[in-house]
Amino acid sequence: MKKMTMAMLGISLIMGLVILGCGSSNPPVSPLAPFQPEIFNNPDNFSFQATAIENVSTTVIYNWSNSGAQATVNHSSVVDSGTAVLTIYDANDSLVYSNGLAASLNEPTSAGLAGSWRIRVQLTNCYGTLNFTTQKL
Repeated sequence: MKKMTMAMLGISLIMGLVILGCGSSNPPVSPLAPFQPEIFNNPDNFSFQATAIENVSTTVIYNWSNSGAQATVNHSSVVDSGTAVLTIYDANDSLVYSNGLAASLNEPTSAGLAGSWRIRVQLTNCYGTLNFTTQKL
């Protein structure tokens, strides 16, 4: 009887630790959170904005559903210093776009495979306001 009770206590303890470890009401904070980013990730339409960022060095990656083989990228950013590079990969993980975020630029990606695309924004000691949209072409 004692072995059964100790075993049950051990299982209860393990289950409690698993439950505590699996869920959290405080998810990890995004490195862009202090700058109140607005990211809209809808099929065939993605937009990203972060205002007044200061000295940020990070890489953020988003999976984006593009039902087309190509997309158009519209830049409207002001990078005061540092770098902000946008890189896009198609559903086959092939590079279809890479450029620094610019004040005014509208250009297409290369042709790629429709499906789940990956959008990567890499910031290095970046100051400024970032804004771009990507839409199915």
